[in-house]
Amino acid sequence: MTRFSKSFDGGAIEGQNLMVDPRGYGLRNDQLPQVTMALIDAQVDVIFAGGNAGIRAAQHATATVPILGFTDDMVGSGLVSSMAHPGGNTIGVSMLGTELNGKRQDLLIELILGVRQIAALADANTTVPNQLQPLQDAARGRGIELAIYKIANPEVISGAIDTAKAEGAAGLNVLASPLWNTYYQMIFERTVSLRLPAIYQFPETAEEGGLAGYGPRLRQLFRDVVSRQLIKLLEGVNPADIPIDQPTVFALAINLTTAKALGLTVPASMLDLADEVIQ
Repeated sequence: MTRFSKSFDGGAIEGQNLMVDPRGYGLRNDQLPQVTMALIDAQVDVIFAGGNAGIRAAQHATATVPILGFTDDMVGSGLVSSMAHPGGNTIGVSMLGTELNGKRQDLLIELILGVRQIAALADANTTVPNQLQPLQDAARGRGIELAIYKIANPEVISGAIDTAKAEGAAGLNVLASPLWNTYYQMIFERTVSLRLPAIYQFPETAEEGGLAGYGPRLRQLFRDVVSRQLIKLLEGVNPADIPIDQPTVFALAINLTTAKALGLTVPASMLDLADEVIQ
């Protein structure tokens, strides 16, 4: 959650007419209400909230301060009424996380030739059964067993990965969730130590050490979409009049250094498909 100043002319410069309040970063869900109220008391101009829990905490705290949300499905999660007319004081970006989870599962299967069993990490706080059943059905249709591990708190991530490997998973699909953002490096290290290939939500994760990432480029979304929405809010545009955005460009990145550490030979067909191959 972030604090901004509206007093800018021609641009926002942090430290001059823009102040970012970092108190909302890296919080547990149970900490969100208290921190949100502290931001409201500080008379923030805009609250930036990532993930369903953060957006809901902000919505419960205020009906007047604009909320700039960033999560997988703004409409499907009930955070706004529609893409074109969100209503209320919340706008933002729907990242199509649920829809792309299935595509990532397909890519993971193609990465691991002859795979018969895979696993998925799901955020129990945001993922609902009707989002998971299509993944089960798709895997079953390809003769593959999918085990889903629902994670309610970060302390059990490492143990879930260990269990997935011990129970026979040959690959791991890290389903879309802001929960993983703080723990990607730990997941990278654990999966490599177990020689368990994994695919992630954003191409940048492959650049940072993960095996593969597929989805919108996070940095581009913030630069081109989130910043544009923020400027509209700072200029006083009514949030109810700002449509929800969603990404339109997706990329596949594969890290061959990580593949080597995993003992995985990436099929040539996947290298041809990749938008970025990291040597």
